Amino acid sequence: MPSLNVAVIGAGVAGLLAGRELQRAGHRVTIFEKQNQLGGTWVYDPRIESDPVGLDPSREIIHCSLYSSLRTNFPRHLMGFSDFPFTKIYDDSRTFPSHEEVLKFLNDFALHFGVDKLIRLSAEIVGVELRNDEWILESRTGGLIREEVFDAVVVCNGQYTEPRVANFPGIEKWPGKQIHSHNYRVPDPFRDQIVVVIGAGPSAMDISGEIAAVAKEVHISTRPSSLLSKSVIFEKFKQHSEITVFPMMELQAKWISLVLSGQVLLPSKESMLADTEAYYKSMEQFGSPIRFTHFLFPTKFEYLDWLADQAGAPRIDELTRRIFAQVFTNIFSSEADKFREWDVDSWIDTVM
Repeated sequence: MPSLNVAVIGAGVAGLLAGRELQRAGHRVTIFEKQNQLGGTWVYDPRIESDPVGLDPSREIIHCSLYSSLRTNFPRHLMGFSDFPFTKIYDDSRTFPSHEEVLKFLNDFALHFGVDKLIRLSAEIVGVELRNDEWILESRTGGLIREEVFDAVVVCNGQYTEPRVANFPGIEKWPGKQIHSHNYRVPDPFRDQIVVVIGAGPSAMDISGEIAAVAKEVHISTRPSSLLSKSVIFEKFKQHSEITVFPMMELQAKWISLVLSGQVLLPSKESMLADTEAYYKSMEQFGSPIRFTHFLFPTKFEYLDWLADQAGAPRIDELTRRIFAQVFTNIFSSEADKFREWDVDSWIDTVM
């Protein structure tokens, strides 16, 4: 098998897994991370951007989208890796732990598998170009620009840095202050104010509950349906399903390492472009917005099984599948609004 010089952009969950699998396959790996520590979206930063709505292209970009009290949307049982489960308790023993707990877990994972030695911190990628079948990467550390040559590039830079801003008539005439949840950290700035929260996803419900403890009034604006109706709960799932994707990202990383090692062959470029175009046309026909490109439910396990078979890895075990199924059964029930109080351990006893 060829040993390639591979660049991985991003040291979040996907980047750490990609680095681990590529190194296992015998490749030489450099992981570029613009922040000063690994963890990607799980690194908390109390700073907010100069433009709190996130529309000004000249603003300083703050990578973090976490608020101080954020906890996981899925139980720790579904957030580990095949050979490194999220069972160790650091400081937070709750089933749906805090973001600090997840970051400790990711640091442990990187240290255990030696992935931390592959990471170049405070190194922002500012240019990627394919020249004569080689990838030229420009990285910036401090004020210095460095150009390097790689055989392959794996992009793992996430999708939660850029806020998705609602656009509806009259918003530009609103005289009050506006802030996107990307720039929300703590409720104190909203003390004694009248606040409108637009949206009904998990973040919106968390934030509105926090703000309600200090604000004069909190109004939640969502689509014309009951706040806890099944349609709204399904909308919550669609908007946040990607972040649940630890087992999925692990299998994707294994598959990528095999592709770069020549053990899995890709179709022709023309075939892949044609397939991509057909996929987008089918989304357009069904009225699905482009932001749902990677939305895989309800065929999630069909895709995961395909990845596992391609990579020669075990398929997701039956217990994990049943826990996952129970999570979504509860999401569509009257228990949805209390999801972080679910007793997942009792489900395990039931399905064993």
